[in-house]
Amino acid sequence: QVQLVESGGGLVQPGGSLRLSCAASGSILSINAMGWYRQTPGKQRELVAGIASGGSTNYADSVKGRFTISRDNAKNTVYLQMNSLKPEDTAVYYCNANIRSWSFSLKDYWGRGTQVTVSS
Repeated sequence: QVQLVESGGGLVQPGGSLRLSCAASGSILSINAMGWYRQTPGKQRELVAGIASGGSTNYADSVKGRFTISRDNAKNTVYLQMNSLKPEDTAVYYCNANIRSWSFSLKDYWGRGTQVTVSS
């Protein structure tokens, strides 16, 4: 069984910073792409940033230059450094990972989400 656990969300003032972490654990053989998504009430979940196993990254236009995604393969962990936060960044942030388990099955896993609120 595989689990993704996010941490690091909270309340921050506009212009502030937060760092999200997501650790994968369980019967993991290998991890391919990892990423962060976000969702607000009434809207579809959207990709914020993604990182491949080799380290190449991609970002939503709305966060380019402000957010940085990184990963520590030894720790099966992905991070999202969020700077210059804006009220419109307020959302529940979800971690996603494409994981091959010891049974050799390959599937996408999701964390439960962490709330990020940007408000004065």
